[in-house]
Amino acid sequence: MTLSDGTGRLVAPVPSGFDEMMDETNDDTLADEAPAPREIGATSEFVDPAEARETVETSGARETTDEETPRRRRMTSAERRDQLITVARSCFSEKGFDGTSVEEIAARAAVSKPVLYEHFGGKEGLYAVVVDREVQTLLTSIRHAITAPGSGSRVKIERGTLALLDYIESCPEGFQIIMRDSSETGGGGFTSILNDVIVRVEDILTPLFSARGIDPDAVPLIAQALTGLVAMTGQWWLEHQEMPKREVAAHLVNLAWNGMHNLQTGFTLTAGENDLAEGSSLASESTDG
Repeated sequence: MTLSDGTGRLVAPVPSGFDEMMDETNDDTLADEAPAPREIGATSEFVDPAEARETVETSGARETTDEETPRRRRMTSAERRDQLITVARSCFSEKGFDGTSVEEIAARAAVSKPVLYEHFGGKEGLYAVVVDREVQTLLTSIRHAITAPGSGSRVKIERGTLALLDYIESCPEGFQIIMRDSSETGGGGFTSILNDVIVRVEDILTPLFSARGIDPDAVPLIAQALTGLVAMTGQWWLEHQEMPKREVAAHLVNLAWNGMHNLQTGFTLTAGENDLAEGSSLASESTDG
């Protein structure tokens, strides 16, 4: 068959069987090869199916159902209380009682202020709980160290000294809180610890003094001195921990134990009252001059 282009001119002949081939063309095959429509707003555009599949496979995005969405477990009342105590402990250690606000504690714990008030009634109640926990922790540690059965007097002093330094090393925040409580709020946390320790040190010293014929009335005084020696040094060591803990303890026990070991009966001062008066007079004259 020969076709015309409409101008009367003849064009190349059409191959035989062309019409039959066109008739036999499967519309479904053409539909499979045609681009797939994709709606965009009010208009549509065609996207190649292979391209569409590639986009879906590489994006990795899919909708999640409510069941698949992870949910954070809600804290129990006891867990929330412990969390608030832990957070407050850090705040009070850093800034003290006056420098810490309820708003800051609540913000760090990621809770509202009413939650804090519900558990502790306010900042004062929370602070009291924090201080009491630290006092009990330190007191229990020292008490256990100096009352352990089967230990000699020197070993008890060593253990008591190490118990305080251990606490300072492992719980510096707690020790700072105890110290600040005594100085800033007039709290008796550290004082109560020292008083308890002093009584137990007296129990250690009493048989030693009796065995050596030293006036037993001096036991409370010496117990105060020994306890204060360790406590004040502990405060100093909190800021100077470049000296190893056991070295600090060794110096303290050396001074305390050997000092007691060489205590003398009837010991008196060599400087008389007149010497002290003369020293004061000389100091006054040098100031006036």
